[in-house]
Amino acid sequence: MIKAFEFQDGGRQYSCTVEAMSGPDAEQWWWFAVSGDQQRYAPFRAEKSDTRTSVQERVVAFYTNRLFQLAQPRERGGHFGSRKRPVTATPAAAEAAKPEA
Repeated sequence: MIKAFEFQDGGRQYSCTVEAMSGPDAEQWWWFAVSGDQQRYAPFRAEKSDTRTSVQERVVAFYTNRLFQLAQPRERGGHFGSRKRPVTATPAAAEAAKPEA
């Protein structure tokens, strides 16, 4: 399995490390930090087949998607009681929709 490494992409510096979660038989996960972001992320498990290139691609794809999601406008919902109710068929509407023989 590959060790920790750093790389640059899109003007950002990424630092990737493999760390085990706590507990017996703990799984190993890829953690990464990005320059300009205070958060660290652990989006996927470390696998024996991981290569630097495959990890780098997954990290960049994950972070790019995260930035895209954060850029989306937030949908504000109303109060639970004021939400629109789903349209249901009434017996009269179902009868009117029947083709005449």
